[in-house]
Amino acid sequence: MDNYSNHINNIQIRQYTPADCAEIAQLFVETVHAVCKKDYPPEQLDAWTGHVDLERWNRSFLEHNTLIAVADGRIVGFGDIDASGYLDRLYVHKDYQRQGIATALCDRLERMHTFSTVTTHASITARLFFENRGYQVVKPQLVERDGLYLRNFVMRKII
Repeated sequence: MDNYSNHINNIQIRQYTPADCAEIAQLFVETVHAVCKKDYPPEQLDAWTGHVDLERWNRSFLEHNTLIAVADGRIVGFGDIDASGYLDRLYVHKDYQRQGIATALCDRLERMHTFSTVTTHASITARLFFENRGYQVVKPQLVERDGLYLRNFVMRKII
């Protein structure tokens, strides 16, 4: 397997390593709070990002195919997909939005296996991104986090 190295405006995409986990968690929290605030109230953002278990995330990233986007010596995006074709997480740093990073990560993640469909649970904020990639809403759902219910969408794309 190649290292998935690619440069998009000086962005390198590479495989995840456990040393990335803490920086990814920080990117996740900051990005959700900055990018999703128009679609979710503050208490839901807090519940969504509240309890990042670094040990569990690291284990999950190692079990999945996980890619990291790096620019200027720091992580600016990440995404992971499991062996069944479930695209678990896809986040791009708030200061690096709309530069093709999510598209580049998603392109590679979708090509990493021989599954016929890719499924994801997309936030209200991410729904349009996935629709523009050919994903269709299977169903809306409410996900419980710390006693609050957050709306997202089960979405699927036939590969």
